[in-house]
Amino acid sequence: MALNFAQKEAIVAEVAQVAKSAYSAIGAEYRGLTVEQLTKLRVEARKAGVYIRVVKNTLAQRALEDTDFACMREGLTGPLILAFSQADPGSAARVLEAFAKDHDKFKVRLIALGGKLLDPSEIGNLAKMPTYDQAISLLMSVMKAPVQKLAATINEVPGKLVRTIAAIRDAKEAA
Repeated sequence: MALNFAQKEAIVAEVAQVAKSAYSAIGAEYRGLTVEQLTKLRVEARKAGVYIRVVKNTLAQRALEDTDFACMREGLTGPLILAFSQADPGSAARVLEAFAKDHDKFKVRLIALGGKLLDPSEIGNLAKMPTYDQAISLLMSVMKAPVQKLAATINEVPGKLVRTIAAIRDAKEAA
């Protein structure tokens, strides 16, 4: 189906808007996958807060022009599906990595994070990045540990005094 100029402009504007608010972007080759498999991928992506779209490469290049993902422009060749992480930097990587494990023909070709193009083999590292909530909980546990140690140490002094007095009392009673 041929797109007219207005439709192309709308696609470019939509992808550009999503790219400007995204944390990371991934381009993957989907050649050899069925429509049902791609539909399943879209459903999983939607659940994870990942925007996924098959876009003509020339339109994708225009859409990514003034975004952090302009570094991907030269790698946009062949049939690619673009995934943009809306929730956290690793959400698209988690979805695509899990999908790629079940589908051998699905290959990640481009990964962009923070304006830099990463090697496709880095998808595992990106997928392991904690979500925002996980990162906050890790930070809070690190900040909370010294305070807990201090409180335990302060509470130990009176406890040790009581145990010492009890030991002296027991020694006097035994004598």
